[in-house]
Amino acid sequence: MLVSLSGITPRTLHRCADLAAELDRRKVPLSLLYAARTGEGPVTEWVRTRARGGDSVLLHGYDHTVTPTHRTVYLGKRAEFATLPAHEARLRLIAARAALDRAGLSVDGFAPPRWIASQGTLQALAEHGFRLCADLGAVRDLVTGEVRRARVQEFTSQSHRTETVRCFALVLAAARAARRGGLVRLGVEAPDLTRPGLRQALLDAVDVALENRAFGATYGSLRAVAA
Repeated sequence: MLVSLSGITPRTLHRCADLAAELDRRKVPLSLLYAARTGEGPVTEWVRTRARGGDSVLLHGYDHTVTPTHRTVYLGKRAEFATLPAHEARLRLIAARAALDRAGLSVDGFAPPRWIASQGTLQALAEHGFRLCADLGAVRDLVTGEVRRARVQEFTSQSHRTETVRCFALVLAAARAARRGGLVRLGVEAPDLTRPGLRQALLDAVDVALENRAFGATYGSLRAVAA
């Protein structure tokens, strides 16, 4: 079971720490999706501390505030690597590597914003030493070419009216994948943790997966097991 957390900011950091503590009690590590331009501050320090404790850190794009060019469809600013050609992806990855070095973070896994990566991005990632890319439907080993199919389950809609349905769907999907002995991928954005129902549903999904013989892992440890 892989649990990823994105959207970590100074305003949501206390809720992120609370979730991490809950998962620590369950012996389930986190995979932290880190945007390269976060910069020095409490978020980066917390991520470094969690990484030293066994969590995994994946690059989660470079700059979500700038709309990429050469888009074939409009996917929003946060889908930074969704349609980039290889040469543009290379430029952003070079800048991201420099930012990660300044932050003191060693990262060789990538999770694109909105979980969407273009073929050009996959090519650029391999060229720049990234070993893994986690997209919406699979986890890709960029060294061996192995693809592990498993869709990431997360809260996609922001409508409060559908919250109960979304919570039920997340728990059900986690239970189904765990019972089948498959890879369970759960993703949560930090702003979702402000809603008690969503936070509890995520923990319920973790618990039901554990009850069905799943065990906590990170994207980094998944790559190590495959190797």
